[in-house]
Amino acid sequence: MTRAFVFPGQGSQVVGMGRDLADAFPAAAQVFEEVDDVLGQSLSKLMFEGPEDTLTLTENAQPALMAMSMAVLRVLESEGGFDLARAGRLVAGHSLGEYSALAAAGTFSLADAARLLRIRGRAMQQAMPAGSGAMAALLGADFEQAVAIAADAAQGEVCTAANDNAPGQVVVSGHRGAVERAVALAAERGVRRAVMLPVSAPFHSPLMIPAAEAMAEALAGTSMAPPCLPVVANVTAMPTSDPAEIRALLVRQVTGTVRWREGVLKMRAEGIDSLVELGAGQVLTGLARRIDKDLAAVAVGNPAGIEAFLKML
Repeated sequence: MTRAFVFPGQGSQVVGMGRDLADAFPAAAQVFEEVDDVLGQSLSKLMFEGPEDTLTLTENAQPALMAMSMAVLRVLESEGGFDLARAGRLVAGHSLGEYSALAAAGTFSLADAARLLRIRGRAMQQAMPAGSGAMAALLGADFEQAVAIAADAAQGEVCTAANDNAPGQVVVSGHRGAVERAVALAAERGVRRAVMLPVSAPFHSPLMIPAAEAMAEALAGTSMAPPCLPVVANVTAMPTSDPAEIRALLVRQVTGTVRWREGVLKMRAEGIDSLVELGAGQVLTGLARRIDKDLAAVAVGNPAGIEAFLKML
């Protein structure tokens, strides 16, 4: 099998994640300890015990999900002699998961990935006053239809297609009033279902420009190495291994559309026939099956999943 390794984004977090890994594997516990030290916070305690509303805060969820993905990777390495560069052809991550993918591929150190995601989470949270922005999922809409609905709903405000996740699953983002108009328009235009999402800011929209500026500054001061495998970037849906290009694309990603559906199709065109999701949950595994039913996909995020995956290799 020709594999790509993918890393989940915000929304995959759940209280209790990583506890079984830390209990069973010293390599996982070490990842969580290092992230705790870098952030000056017991993020691992928050991951293991909650409370959920604090874990869900963007500034916590983003480094927590990266830590979870890296813990899974380190256990695969320590328990099975796993080598990402030999086992796969490409990596990709959904939104914040792009940082996890780059840390896994050696572009960022674990410490730098945690530090960057804390900055990113805070900057995205602070880019707009709480409650003034929103996001909504248009279920049953294709990307072109969602773009048209967002454009018609804007009415002088910002409303844009933020996530092209899979056929029939597009997320729009912008000013709250505009997003609410998009939900109403979607119903009028026959979209199967349109739902407001429980998020605190309008991610992946032009309203995130202050956060993009913060990330440009943070990334400019961060050492980056070429990844051991090319990363399929969210904003271009194309693979790259150039650190300067990756740095620029990560800045664009804050305000740009996450082109996940196109990225998965690009991986297929590059010969990928299996996606392996490393970390919390199985959102990307589910999306893969909707994008291409012939694409094998598996989620690896707990001791049983790690054991099963190592047997497959």
